Amino acid sequence: MRVSLRWTGALLIGLGLLPLLGMAPPVAPEAAECRLADPEPPKYYVIDLVSTKKVPGTRQATGVGEMTFVPSPFGISVSPSGHYTYNLRVRIDKLRAPRQGEYIVWLTTPDLSHIEPLGPLDENGELRGQVTLNKFLVVVTLEPSKVAHGPTWQGPIVLRGLSRSGLMHTMAGHGPFQDEPCTFYGYN
Repeated sequence: MRVSLRWTGALLIGLGLLPLLGMAPPVAPEAAECRLADPEPPKYYVIDLVSTKKVPGTRQATGVGEMTFVPSPFGISVSPSGHYTYNLRVRIDKLRAPRQGEYIVWLTTPDLSHIEPLGPLDENGELRGQVTLNKFLVVVTLEPSKVAHGPTWQGPIVLRGLSRSGLMHTMAGHGPFQDEPCTFYGYN
């Protein structure tokens, strides 16, 4: 009986025996390059941040929140409560530095029942953090003080964006003649 080397290698990989034999699994060159690069999130995982145009120096500001899954040996990372865990990278362009205070990024549920600070934007208008909420808003505010932040924002909202899962909702609670598009609130 003759066994091909390809099937033997696949069997050793499947059984997890390669490390025990001191062998590394074969890796295609293009797969190694993909792991090194920061992956571009699909359009579904990009949140458009829209300016409220109510704070001086923020009228031209535009931004995005890019979500990617947190790496896990099991495929997808989840929080202790069972929600997906995402990496969130917030990038804002054309945002002038404030004369006083700082820009803070917040995460909140659509009904504002849960609010948590993600942190301040750096000098380049960027912030990286993690999200464990399913449907959420990204809110950027101008907080008057750099010292301490309370459980919710105190300053004016500069930019806001809604997660794609937040855009999916039923028409329950909307009458048959009620027209309330999300673009009315500034979301694309």
